[in-house]
Amino acid sequence: MIRNIALVAHDARKSELVDWVRFNAGSLESCTLYCTGTTGRLIREALKETLGEENMPEVNCLLSGPLGGDAQIGAMIAEGKVDMLVFFCDNLIMQGHQNDVMGLVRLASLYNVPFATNRSTADFIISSPLYQSSEYERIIPACIESYKNRKL
Repeated sequence: MIRNIALVAHDARKSELVDWVRFNAGSLESCTLYCTGTTGRLIREALKETLGEENMPEVNCLLSGPLGGDAQIGAMIAEGKVDMLVFFCDNLIMQGHQNDVMGLVRLASLYNVPFATNRSTADFIISSPLYQSSEYERIIPACIESYKNRKL
């Protein structure tokens, strides 16, 4: 069951992510959300309007992405504290913190975290029967343990 979701959006895609959160508010109610800076504030406001303060999920605002928020989420992925990553990237411009962006994508892939970089993929993940399944358990690839225990 997906419980901890990281939500990130570049400026040009923030409104798209907020719309997605509003549309899926019911599916997010039982989750804890971790968001970078401004994205978190916008999501908190949208959920408050949509669900009311008494029903909204916990929304944790981290640093802005370029100021370290992407790195904070990356660390949470490596520590096993993120079950899903939704990162609406602006692929039309090069970001000043492009290495952080690519680091998040790499870590989500490495740790087998479901992640979406667009609305269609986010919709497919959140509507999957596995999203709410208490029987589904994400498998951490064996290569991680092998790497930790490698002989130098």
